[in-house]
Amino acid sequence: MSQPSLRVPLALFAALALVPILRAAGVPIGGFVPLLLERVMVFALAAMSLDLILGVGGLISFGHAAPLAIGAYTVAALDHAGVTEAAIALPCALVASGIFAALTGAVALRTRGVNFIMITLAFAQMVYFAVSSLSDYGGDDGYTLYSRTTVFGRPWLEARSFYVTALVVLFLAWLLLRVITASRFGRALAAVRQNRVRVQALGLNAFAIELVAMVIAAMLCAVAGVLLANEAEFVSPAYGSWSHSGDLMVMVILGGIGSLHGAIIGALVVVLAEEGLGRLTSHWPLIYGPALVLAVLFLRRGLAGIGGSRG
Repeated sequence: MSQPSLRVPLALFAALALVPILRAAGVPIGGFVPLLLERVMVFALAAMSLDLILGVGGLISFGHAAPLAIGAYTVAALDHAGVTEAAIALPCALVASGIFAALTGAVALRTRGVNFIMITLAFAQMVYFAVSSLSDYGGDDGYTLYSRTTVFGRPWLEARSFYVTALVVLFLAWLLLRVITASRFGRALAAVRQNRVRVQALGLNAFAIELVAMVIAAMLCAVAGVLLANEAEFVSPAYGSWSHSGDLMVMVILGGIGSLHGAIIGALVVVLAEEGLGRLTSHWPLIYGPALVLAVLFLRRGLAGIGGSRG
């Protein structure tokens, strides 16, 4: 994936950074706006992680919500045990999601096309039903956190500072993914998507490259799960449902496949559209669905592709 101009993504981050700056300056901004943007940033992080394997690697995973749920339920499990330190919760979430991706990827990557899609969906549903059966964590009803996670004892994930923390994490993840996609590994992953046989003829292990990409994507998505649990102060089995995987895919496609900042744009549009239309009518999916179809038909390169902006 080529490295495009930084103007659009940096403008996006600057716009997001304006909210806490304006609030600190005393400008009246409704409390609902930051809360909504916090959710946008959390899902943007999850969507960017999906874009690594979908946009760069061409792997259509319909189970990417599974690591999101793993990250969230790691926070819930530790909260239930009285542990609320991110220095413990985050590594546990990364390890759990990494192991999950390595084991499931080792199976799914032995297939291609529709079979790969269905296997990733099946594994995600396994996670969904597994967490639904955890009675200690509320089962189908979900689990309410006793307190938000602290970062080295500091309340960086509390309501007042969560926005800035989420923005910093999103920016660092974007930087990391840019480095990965521009690296030899990123170019090799893109080459596997374009011509798997040729990559193997050059002596590279296409299976290992794709598996590593899936592990990286899952671990980043688990970070989003940790943030989501703290943002909502609640964890639900729905986080791992197939519909959430579909939402993440819609964000990537709408924003522009292969465009990292496009995932942020896609998350912004999807979250705002769902919230806005939901306030207008209870039948909002009847509007949202056709609008999404039209967007896909007429914006072949996604929203990030308007004006030739990619990346």
